[in-house]
Amino acid sequence: MAGSDINEVTDGSDARAELLCFLVATVAASHSLTYEWRVDHLVESCRLWLRRNHLWMDWLERVRLGQLALKIAKRDLKGAGIAVRQSNVQALFTGDMQLNYSCTVIKKMLALCKEAL
Repeated sequence: MAGSDINEVTDGSDARAELLCFLVATVAASHSLTYEWRVDHLVESCRLWLRRNHLWMDWLERVRLGQLALKIAKRDLKGAGIAVRQSNVQALFTGDMQLNYSCTVIKKMLALCKEAL
């Protein structure tokens, strides 16, 4: 259960879309580097993002959001004209591994994630 200083991520919140975008970006970046869809990276990325942002999400909701992130990364990015290549992985994130919202790819990815929710 969520602690008093930790807020829950709710449906329709900006935080939910940002978390989904972070998961899509990390799993797509990981795939471009390893050529594997790494679920373990997805799980750890979700935990890291929630902890860093002092947020909480039910485990089943984390699973559902992770599945949606994989679907978007595997199928929807290409259809939306979004390509994550080895050469642009670094531009997706800031130095402390947060999303780089000034990156055009992240802007497009976030819009796609908001639509998916």
